[in-house]
Amino acid sequence: MTSAEGRATAVRGKGVGPLLRGWREQRRISQLDLALRADSSARHISFVETGRSRPSEEFLLRLAEHLDVPVRERNALLLAAGYAPKFPETPLDDPSLEALRAGLDQLLRGYEPYPALIVDATYQVVAANRGIAMLIEDVPEHLLEPPINTMRLALHPEGLAPRIRNLGEWRAHLLHQMERQIALHRSDALRELYEEVAAYPVADPGERPGPEEPPMPYFALPLRLEHRGRLLSFVSSIATFNTPMDVTVAELAVETLLPADPATVKHLRDLMP
Repeated sequence: MTSAEGRATAVRGKGVGPLLRGWREQRRISQLDLALRADSSARHISFVETGRSRPSEEFLLRLAEHLDVPVRERNALLLAAGYAPKFPETPLDDPSLEALRAGLDQLLRGYEPYPALIVDATYQVVAANRGIAMLIEDVPEHLLEPPINTMRLALHPEGLAPRIRNLGEWRAHLLHQMERQIALHRSDALRELYEEVAAYPVADPGERPGPEEPPMPYFALPLRLEHRGRLLSFVSSIATFNTPMDVTVAELAVETLLPADPATVKHLRDLMP
């Protein structure tokens, strides 16, 4: 039996009712509230959760939509209810995704000289532009071996962490971001990554000299990063796809680093005219 077959058997054995109830309780939605959103009744929801009623495929997907269940886990709900998975998981290098890859590559190039990258659900880098390459040019090779993981890259004591001037704030932000993703996706791999990077030692930023800091931008939490003797300041923006119908596409995220002050803009443009 393959690992995928074993996972499918385990999902079916657990039953759709307990899985659905788990998602509802995690979202802190009552049976009545879910019923109202899904144009059903609390009695029907109760029967589905206790196994007294088998939901139709259409109704199950409607409940998953209102519970904001990730696409990958919607397949798990379908399997548990005895239906075939609805959402494919297409490898990103598949010919059918050629147009998507081309569009993403154009997006990354068009954002240069500002840094931008694409990551999957476990923060592994799928693609990145030259702006990112500039920022990590002095990172040790063992952290740059594929697949590169952005959380390790940012928080590892041999990665970017020693150059992040507001490491305490930025580390807390990244860990909180991971906690939210763990709650949403229930991923063992993501939980293991979180435990690893949360255990990295944190250097005291007051112990290392650095360039003079420009005024703090107040419109968003900045990433304040030393690079070639300059202090750069960025704010991060993350974009995902609307209504994805494929697991791979659903788990992609495009992160862009927007310069937060004129000095950062000038430094990046000088390095990459």
